[in-house]
Amino acid sequence: MDKLLFGDNQFFGINHMSEEKARAQAMRFQKTDAIMEVLDTAYESGIHTFMCTTHDRIAEVAARVKADPVKYDKFQFYPCMPYAHKYANAVTEHGMVGALREFMPKDGLLSTALAGGKALATKEVDGISKVLIDMEMKMFEGTKAPVVFIQNVFTDLLLGMGFTRAFKIFDDHVRESWGVEPAYITMNMPALLDALEKEGIEQPIICSNINKIGFRMSGGFDAYLDALKSGRVRAVAMSVYASGAIPADEAIHWISELPGVESIVFGASSAGNIRGTKELVDRYMGEAV
Repeated sequence: MDKLLFGDNQFFGINHMSEEKARAQAMRFQKTDAIMEVLDTAYESGIHTFMCTTHDRIAEVAARVKADPVKYDKFQFYPCMPYAHKYANAVTEHGMVGALREFMPKDGLLSTALAGGKALATKEVDGISKVLIDMEMKMFEGTKAPVVFIQNVFTDLLLGMGFTRAFKIFDDHVRESWGVEPAYITMNMPALLDALEKEGIEQPIICSNINKIGFRMSGGFDAYLDALKSGRVRAVAMSVYASGAIPADEAIHWISELPGVESIVFGASSAGNIRGTKELVDRYMGEAV
């Protein structure tokens, strides 16, 4: 993985400290051109990986990247799935059958339909899960997407329900059918790591909040440090600035000295913040690629 990943929260009105700023960002990025302008700034600064949800707008971004393979030859996506709202909206607009057609991979429409129909008819969880994963991956066909994450809302829901077999289904399917690495976003990295290991998933890629003040680090600050020191996890750190509570230089320097942290993911909408973070990561962690 690259040492620095670019996230998409700012494009969809997500800000953990300021609702006013979140609304302003949502207004600013109503058009794909505005999103691409920021992504181009990040790309030209040497940040080549976009860690993103499977929001409908990301399909437009993927289409732009595919349309210019020379310009975006190093550009890669790290999809984070599922994005539940788009399914609800598609069912409302197209009906259940129309929604399935909308999301199924084009080259596997019949096989996916048959697999999905059989799974639904038999209430077979494995089959339903695999169909949903394939539907989510549709927009990234023809792009580089070597790592795929489960969104934290679903990761932590499954973790809380004790349905950890779902992680193994996901893990096996994305490796075998898509040839990519599975990964997980969570708000409780120590608990998830234990659960994944019980399912036979060793040294998983886990994205979670990791910062100097323990901001939103559910499960306990010390438990995170113990897990990182153990070598059992390949960590992606998010919320490293604790939504602005930690100065950037101090935050990156602290993260750089932790074992087990392979990457940092951050979101920004200004060229200054993007380039500033890239420079700090290069300084403390080596070249951010």
